[in-house]
Amino acid sequence: MVSKIITLLSAATFFVNIAFGQNPCNSDICVVQFNANWNGSNGVGYLAELTDCSVMNVDIGEGTWQKDFGIVVVPTVIVFNGKEVERFQADISFKIAATRKDVQGVIDGIIYSDF
Repeated sequence: MVSKIITLLSAATFFVNIAFGQNPCNSDICVVQFNANWNGSNGVGYLAELTDCSVMNVDIGEGTWQKDFGIVVVPTVIVFNGKEVERFQADISFKIAATRKDVQGVIDGIIYSDF
């Protein structure tokens, strides 16, 4: 699968009736970065390089994303496979320590678990 980045112009109209922790994407494995406009310089730049998943970037200032997914720090990266599988959160400096290898490892683990 080719990674896709979905930029949401209006999260409120895109996201309706998703229960807490459920996958907000239309694909099986999805990586979502929750961030805020004011924190753009600390965004996770390697997400477009992930394979075998789709990628979605969400501005928590739009809609009820922050409440719906319990986002307490930005950026937060969540891997979904129907439901939340793994969550990576930034530290107090608003920088995320998780590497591309860490996130890809979770994706690969999901894929390998099907065998």
